[in-house]
Amino acid sequence: MGLVRSLGSVGGLTLVSRVIALGRDTLQATYMGASFASDAFFVAFRLPNMFRALFAEGAFNAAFIPMFNRKVSESGELAIGLRFAEQALAILFPALVLFTVVMIAAAWPITMLLSGGFHSQHPTHTQLAFAVLLSRITIPYLILISLASLLGGILNSLDKYWVNAAAPILLNISMVSALLFFHGADPLFSAWVQAISVTVGGALQLGWLVLACRQAGVSMRIRRPRLDDDVRRLMKLILPAAAGAGASQINLLISTSLAGALLVAGSISSINFADRLNQLPLGLIGIGLGTVLLPTVSRLLTTGRDAEAMEVQNRGIELALFLTLPATAAFIFASEPLVRGIFQHGAFKPSDVGRVAGALSVFSIGLPSYVLVKVLTPGFYARSDTRTPVRYAIISVGVNIACNLILIPTIGLLGPPLATAISSTVNVGMLYRTLEKRGHFAADAQLRRRIPRLLIAALMMGGVLYLLGPYADPYLTHGFLLRVGTLALLCSGGAIVYFLASFVTGAFALDDIRTLLRRRAASA
Repeated sequence: MGLVRSLGSVGGLTLVSRVIALGRDTLQATYMGASFASDAFFVAFRLPNMFRALFAEGAFNAAFIPMFNRKVSESGELAIGLRFAEQALAILFPALVLFTVVMIAAAWPITMLLSGGFHSQHPTHTQLAFAVLLSRITIPYLILISLASLLGGILNSLDKYWVNAAAPILLNISMVSALLFFHGADPLFSAWVQAISVTVGGALQLGWLVLACRQAGVSMRIRRPRLDDDVRRLMKLILPAAAGAGASQINLLISTSLAGALLVAGSISSINFADRLNQLPLGLIGIGLGTVLLPTVSRLLTTGRDAEAMEVQNRGIELALFLTLPATAAFIFASEPLVRGIFQHGAFKPSDVGRVAGALSVFSIGLPSYVLVKVLTPGFYARSDTRTPVRYAIISVGVNIACNLILIPTIGLLGPPLATAISSTVNVGMLYRTLEKRGHFAADAQLRRRIPRLLIAALMMGGVLYLLGPYADPYLTHGFLLRVGTLALLCSGGAIVYFLASFVTGAFALDDIRTLLRRRAASA
């Protein structure tokens, strides 16, 4: 099955990247803990990380890939598509240089906005100045990842998904290496080193994709900027697509800012540590499926194969829920053992575990929604409709702000994660209803039959993990190998229960395995 094979390639590499990122976060917890140093770095990293999610994983691919595929399909020549890419690069590059310079010059108010001024945590100007310094170091990553996304979009259109999916691994290797070899006794120094490693990692990502394009026979020439009709259309599509694909990132940014303004020291770090764990299944499933679905659905629609596009979307949702629901159950019912085993050592104290675990449990309520947004938005982008997702994204951002303002004074640290989960659920509900009303998507009988069965299987797994958690706890604060072994046993035990429960409930059948094996053998 092409969808499963492509997801396996993209999702597998994305998972490798996220696992390395989890190791990076573990090192950050060890050397910086949930302190001002980690708060400052997370604020500085928020802008480039958000820009990566909005632009590289969302806006540019959403706008560029359908147009690039259409150019190649209509002309039958790759060279025509590459000429369009060169015209886009000619406009994009100087605009990015100007944007980066402006962002560096405006780093102080931007950092103030992202951190909520640290008003309730770190009121001194010296501390804010340090966060501004880190922001100025990380901002050049914006131009690097944006150029990388152009090259990655071309490679995705050529079905070379794995190359682009492997690029973020280089960023995480850069950040892990910086912490391992250049950390200092002072957490502030470790935060400074981390900021430098972000920009170094961006340069490595761009270099990797340049080499990959050359090996694929793709060479890009620098042209004189010219605003033709195609480039104008691309620019009109990018901004709405950014907000549409990145609603969850925008919501997280708002939550982080309000946490910095209204909650105590370490709250930003607690939210970010929880979000990093939450990002593991999102990276494997949501980003992987979104990356594969957009060019696949776009190609099918371009060639008039609408029924096949509908089938691909149904199986995409089914696969997303099959992989996402057990992760949601694990994060709800076993959050404390997971957080304790991964983070509790060094500067990360036992008192931090409960805060991060609580935030993780609440974040995970919205995990299916985060993933389904990635699965549903290609249904709009493949039809060059970026306005509808942005309209819904703006609504979800408004819901997020309102929920934060209501929830933070009442439930404190749990307010931002819950507000993010609620707003994402609202967003995915609107996307689904619109696709259905337009006749662009209809859940088939197989999908409708399996969703409740998948939910029951996930709950059964969650109950087993909840019962096993207290037995695992004593082994999660010892040496590295014992912690890893205990977590591996806990997670593998949960996975076995889930798969058995899936067969028992009929959420998954032996015929599915036979079908996948036959299709894989046929396409090999």
